[in-house]
Amino acid sequence: MRNVTKDNITDVFKSYMADDMALRTREIMSALVQHMHDFARETKLTHDEWRQGIAFLEGCAAIETEDRHEFVLASDVLGMSSLIDMLHSSDEATSSSVLGPFHVSGAPPLEVGGDMKRSFGGPVLLAEGVIRDTDGAPIPGAEIDIWQTAPNGLYASQDEDQDTFSFHGLMTVGDDGRYAFTTVKPVEYTVPSDGPVGGILRACGRHPWRPSHLHFIVKAPGYRTLVTEVFPDDDPYLDQDTVFGVRDDLVMTYVEQPAASFPEGMALSGNVDAPYLSVNFDVVLARD
Repeated sequence: MRNVTKDNITDVFKSYMADDMALRTREIMSALVQHMHDFARETKLTHDEWRQGIAFLEGCAAIETEDRHEFVLASDVLGMSSLIDMLHSSDEATSSSVLGPFHVSGAPPLEVGGDMKRSFGGPVLLAEGVIRDTDGAPIPGAEIDIWQTAPNGLYASQDEDQDTFSFHGLMTVGDDGRYAFTTVKPVEYTVPSDGPVGGILRACGRHPWRPSHLHFIVKAPGYRTLVTEVFPDDDPYLDQDTVFGVRDDLVMTYVEQPAASFPEGMALSGNVDAPYLSVNFDVVLARD
């Protein structure tokens, strides 16, 4: 095409695609370029504004490391991560939520009833529940990958004073599908705002805060893997999560319990001498 104009450039792009390209790739690339071109035409995007967009991408790439995933963070704060989750969540199962940029693979085994709090200060939290299917039956042998922030609001990958797998554990449940562990009460925290994503938040007049939560990845053969997080109902940022991760069915209640009621069969049994918090949250998996 010799005469490319602002009105026909989108169709020209599509005409350049090969006839034998993958159909799904054609669908995605056609829609992507259509929306990009429409966005530029609608806003009359200037050269300076486009260069700022390119600089944003370059800035993300410049600080991207094994432990810092600025592109994932950008997807999170723009709502894309949560939108993709919601598009593919099962209505019958526990809602999915964002993975976030701080998951560490290869977490050490954590026995049912095990402890992640160790020597960290803060209130003891006993979290337990059953991993079950959509008919209510427990799923024997399901695997649950658990992680959270330390009391200082930092994940292990952000904090040189924590070991690699601090507040990370990988649990395999028994025939009853029950998981149980102790940890410290999670705290609300800010996403990193010292990079390009922070610039977007400030430009939009937005804060960088996330409500406190526990992260779970739950897997079982024959079931869809669930990536999710659960939130306490009294968190001040529950209605303004900067990465849009909160769903109604992921909100739980911490209940304060007297020390004497702490159950047997846990790693901390006999060693809890102050009131603790408990929460019971069942996880429902959809069949694959």
